[in-house]
Amino acid sequence: MKRLPVIVISSVLSLGALAWAQGSMGGMDHSSMDGTSKAASASMPGMAMGSMDLSGLKKLSGKAFDRAFLSMMVPHHQAALDMARAVVPLSKDATVKAWANQIIRDQTREINTMNTLLKNYGGKDAPMAASMTKSMAGMGDMVKKAKNADVAFVQGMLPHHASAIEMANRALQQGTNDKVLALSRDIVTAQAKEMYSFRGWLTGRGL
Repeated sequence: MKRLPVIVISSVLSLGALAWAQGSMGGMDHSSMDGTSKAASASMPGMAMGSMDLSGLKKLSGKAFDRAFLSMMVPHHQAALDMARAVVPLSKDATVKAWANQIIRDQTREINTMNTLLKNYGGKDAPMAASMTKSMAGMGDMVKKAKNADVAFVQGMLPHHASAIEMANRALQQGTNDKVLALSRDIVTAQAKEMYSFRGWLTGRGL
């Protein structure tokens, strides 16, 4: 019963964030993203909301879920770090650079926390980690190769954050470890707020 308000709040935040991401990506002319063709943009890693398979998580509960969730979220966070580290030296926008540096600080700290928690479960769930690593591959390169790194970073981070929120919301419903639940709440709250800021930045540029 104590967890119900958290789940309700996180669900509302998740739905709002997902709506923003889908609205941002769905009606967009992807050729404006970085000067690439629509076909090339459509194949970019992390850009398709449905490309991340969470079916394995849905079947788990208890400690098995907590371990799998952490094992997947570490490489998911690593992809965000790859994108953020790629955009910092290329950025021409102070706001985007500040967002990227904040992501580097926050998600590096969270990766360290998750790796520490995984030690209590005997280490990562290798298949789950490998699956997420594969789905996140190349996101840093996407930013590096873009004609406008700032736009590519912000547009790429929207669906990436939305998928993190989706995972974290599931953890709030299926997880059992108090530290996993706290981490998930932090992810939902922080990344939903960032998504609204990202969308506002894009809207201000007619994107």
